[in-house]
Amino acid sequence: MSLLIVGTVAFDGIETPFGRVDKILGGSATYIGVAASYFIEKSNLISVVGGDFKQKDIHLLESHGINCEGLEIISNGETFFWSGRYHENMNFRDTLETRLNVLEKFDPKIPLSFQDCDYLMLANLMPSIQLKAIHRLSKQPKLIVTDTMNYWIDNCLEDLLEVISKTDLLIVNDEEALELTKSKEISQAAEQIFQMGPKIVIIKRGTEGAVLFSGETFFECPVYSVKKCIDPTGAGDTFAGALVGYLTYTNDLTFDNLKRAVIRACAVASFCVEDFGVNHIINKSKEEIDYRINKLKNLIE
Repeated sequence: MSLLIVGTVAFDGIETPFGRVDKILGGSATYIGVAASYFIEKSNLISVVGGDFKQKDIHLLESHGINCEGLEIISNGETFFWSGRYHENMNFRDTLETRLNVLEKFDPKIPLSFQDCDYLMLANLMPSIQLKAIHRLSKQPKLIVTDTMNYWIDNCLEDLLEVISKTDLLIVNDEEALELTKSKEISQAAEQIFQMGPKIVIIKRGTEGAVLFSGETFFECPVYSVKKCIDPTGAGDTFAGALVGYLTYTNDLTFDNLKRAVIRACAVASFCVEDFGVNHIINKSKEEIDYRINKLKNLIE
């Protein structure tokens, strides 16, 4: 089974009550690819960076089995950059700066060797680019997973609804689900999203975990409680990466296996918040990950 990831590779500037970094490797596809690597040996990446992107960062991606053949490098451009400042409780943040740079005119090109993908992960990205990626595949993937955010709901709703109509599994947080569907509770939101196209919906609830909806059935998974949350940036992308990585590895879309995937996604995402950027999700051991998976299983039982 093969996994294709379409998303951003970026630099982030992050400030939280625990410190500040001015330029650190980030981007939705980066977190997703690294998280997926704990379940599959290889994934394929479609993204774009500028000439300022560091070779050491490409090596980091490749060291986690991410095939960068589809990483377009525009030598006279600059990599997408975002900076933000988190509030004291870490649930809210202010965006300080967004520079689209090379992402502004990104036209995703899918190499022939990437065409035969079984699982397609459309990471948080402009819906118009997500649509192009879908249309440029020569065959229908077994599963299309889409992640999005409230910015695209507010500014690109028509394109986003078309992406959702072609999506099998949609990942959103609770606030986004309610805004997208104009619902008052997440179970109602899931029902509305089913009518838009997806057969499976996962709604992330921050410190309250995540809820999986499929047909008439649902499953709630708690978060793994960490001692200190340093930086929540990328935790949702890490969740998505672990989820789709496990589904690709098992090639099993039964509800029971989706539950197992959500538990693993919550476990791996818990590492992300313990340091800035991808610092705490790289080079994790199987023992570290299994320990948190088993802790969550015990909580659920």
